[in-house]
Amino acid sequence: MSWTPYYRGTGVPPKNRTEVRRLPAPPPWRAPVRQQETDSRKDPATTYRPVTGLVDAVNAALHLRRPLLLTGRAGSGKSTVIRQIAAEQVLGEVLHWHITSRSTLADALYRYDALGRIHAHNLRTLDGKARPHGDDREDDIGEFIQLGPLGTALLPGDRPRALLIDEIDKSDLDLPSDLLDVLERGGFEIPELARHPKPDIQARTADKDGKHTIEHGRVQCTEFPVIVLTSNGERDFPAPFLRRCIRFEMPPLSEETLTDIIAAHLGDIEDSATTTVVQNFLNKLNAGEYVAIDQLLNAVYLLRGDRVPDPDQRQSLEDMLLQGLGRG
Repeated sequence: MSWTPYYRGTGVPPKNRTEVRRLPAPPPWRAPVRQQETDSRKDPATTYRPVTGLVDAVNAALHLRRPLLLTGRAGSGKSTVIRQIAAEQVLGEVLHWHITSRSTLADALYRYDALGRIHAHNLRTLDGKARPHGDDREDDIGEFIQLGPLGTALLPGDRPRALLIDEIDKSDLDLPSDLLDVLERGGFEIPELARHPKPDIQARTADKDGKHTIEHGRVQCTEFPVIVLTSNGERDFPAPFLRRCIRFEMPPLSEETLTDIIAAHLGDIEDSATTTVVQNFLNKLNAGEYVAIDQLLNAVYLLRGDRVPDPDQRQSLEDMLLQGLGRG
């Protein structure tokens, strides 16, 4: 396949509509999710290649029921590890908690929509459907409680759930410490449900259309969840938090590692064009530039072989695709 310019920059369609070409198939990692589910070659769980030492770190975390803290630069595959674990151990869909500076432990455990509940009550009253005082059959508080990703991961079950806590180093300073008690106890209380006269209330979970019955306002796991936390190494963590984690530092990327990653996604590609792109990518890394592996995959996908024969255009495309990302 050669470089094909679908967009011409005129805004004018061809006079003959039959000349409109169908866009090419996307790269494997950009296929729609449903397509990836039916093709294991496009699933990151099967295309990811763990670096040396990572398999032992994962197994240590599984044996000890401890969270695995992965540290390394963006694009090194840290967040894909949990998907591979979940696929191998048949743990179901991975729960995802993406951390920002505004993230709180409470949001990850559950959310209570008090205003929504009041609004629903007022609507029932206006409709003349309010029941006598003390009759709570229409006051379904469970409809206004939704468990977050961490809360859902702590629900009891025959198999542990898999949870990704992504970019924990971007959190508020107190969040790692706030996590300690929940991770140690494997449970938490929902005060709004604990005070409710009904002992068992069905609440929504973080799973699509998921619901679970909460007993006496308490969520308590029967199997500690499999948790992977990722960090780009932008901050230090308190010692009490670190000692409760299995820690693994992603090693510097090598040409061999990058070639294996490319082969996992695109097959074995042995041509001078791909080798040049990989070497240029490594040179940027070694020079301290912040570039990610998915940028490399994009560049190899477009530039491999003789797809772009014009050397100037080729260099321009490579420079565009491998631009530094600044500080992650």
